[in-house]
Amino acid sequence: LGLAIVQINFWVNIGLASGMVEGSVGALQRAFMVLLLPQGLIAQSVATAVFPTFAAQAAREDTGALRQTLGAVLRAVLFLSIPATVGLILLRVPVIRLIFEHGQFTPLDTQATAWALLFYGLGLAAHALVEIVTRAFYALHDTRTPVLVGGGAMLLNILLSLLLIRVIGQPASLAQGPFAGLALANTLATTLEGLALLWLITPRVGGLEGRRMLNGTLRAGAASAVMGVLLWLGIPRFEGFGPVLSPLVAIAAGGAVFWGAAWLLRSEEAHLFSGIALRRLRRGRS
Repeated sequence: LGLAIVQINFWVNIGLASGMVEGSVGALQRAFMVLLLPQGLIAQSVATAVFPTFAAQAAREDTGALRQTLGAVLRAVLFLSIPATVGLILLRVPVIRLIFEHGQFTPLDTQATAWALLFYGLGLAAHALVEIVTRAFYALHDTRTPVLVGGGAMLLNILLSLLLIRVIGQPASLAQGPFAGLALANTLATTLEGLALLWLITPRVGGLEGRRMLNGTLRAGAASAVMGVLLWLGIPRFEGFGPVLSPLVAIAAGGAVFWGAAWLLRSEEAHLFSGIALRRLRRGRS
């Protein structure tokens, strides 16, 4: 049923976008494909790796351990997904150009895909949140709650799609078409779905150290803002490296600035990941 909900959303988006200017469906699909790259690296990989731990802790009825693990994983995923959201939005054009702009794929197609990705990208953290919290429900042998919440999100997505395609974009334009309203509807519905799942899982595990999570999120947001300013000011300079190297150099520079800012802000997650990286380097040398 959960997989069916995803497919229904997909069919609705395709049906609505197919009635718009030619190329809208392709732009929407490609933008979502680009969103799945960081989402897969950050959320799906972590969710897959941590699920056996969730399941083992739930099987032992060790709610305290499950609470600590879930809280730590959520803080880590948010720490990574917030700067990824900022980078994805600011660098969407060079990234799309690097991946797709070859052969018959034109600069207009790049603009259209980037237009949709602008609104899809805003939901990256929410998609990551849903991936992790859903696994926690599965570990507790509760598949009903994620499906019910997902069903409500699907209905909300459809309603928002019908509304937003009337107020966002220009009907005759591909570069800024109304199909972006479908992407924004997905972002809003997924955000509410993630918040609802988080609200429902919290009493099941006895709390999630909300103040600690808020503190980490604010620090990650502040460091991401510093990174975003650098990227916004430096994009013209990065373009001098050419269409292939410019997004890679920008991503590397943005990541370094984010990490440095998060370290200076005494982010718990920055120190945690740095410690893990240093330990692995030492093992490699030995």
